[in-house]
Amino acid sequence: MADAGLPTGWEVRHSNSKNLPYFFNASSKESRWEPPEGTDMDRLKEYMAQNTRKPEGKIRAAHLLVKHKDSRRPSSWKEPNITRTKEEAIEILKGHEARIRSGEVSLGDLAQTESDCSSAKKNGDLGPFGKGEMQKEFEEVAFALEPSQVSNVVETASGVHLIQRYVERHGWWLKPPSSSQTIVDEGSRLE
Repeated sequence: MADAGLPTGWEVRHSNSKNLPYFFNASSKESRWEPPEGTDMDRLKEYMAQNTRKPEGKIRAAHLLVKHKDSRRPSSWKEPNITRTKEEAIEILKGHEARIRSGEVSLGDLAQTESDCSSAKKNGDLGPFGKGEMQKEFEEVAFALEPSQVSNVVETASGVHLIQRYVERHGWWLKPPSSSQTIVDEGSRLE
């Protein structure tokens, strides 16, 4: 990764809601729109010019998020004040993972009731995204997944996730099969 000219511990991230870059300190979990004090503005401008082009090669994924008390925003549509530890969140997520892998339930179906992300109402669907649009840890795993594959537990500043990559066929995004569905043929589009 090129040097962005930021002080130690700071990195440039991308806000999906505002579609803008922001600055994040992984140690303190502080995020801000303005560069932190001590930034070399010339190096930052050069970095931004080279790294903020429109991403190519989008993928689409769904996720199930379990937040914990040390998450960036420890609240959700389900719970106004999340107090569980990270270890408890991981154990909850591992229980969900076991149900998904056994075929008992799909990630999307489970996300509707168990995810702490507002994407729960869309079966965890995050829509299409390119490189540089998600948190780095999330993005690395999502792009490494094979279509329909479900990740192991992924830790980010938002909490812990299971991620499932969608299948792309003939320009259509196919929702990963639920526990009772299979992809019938390449011409089908599952809703």
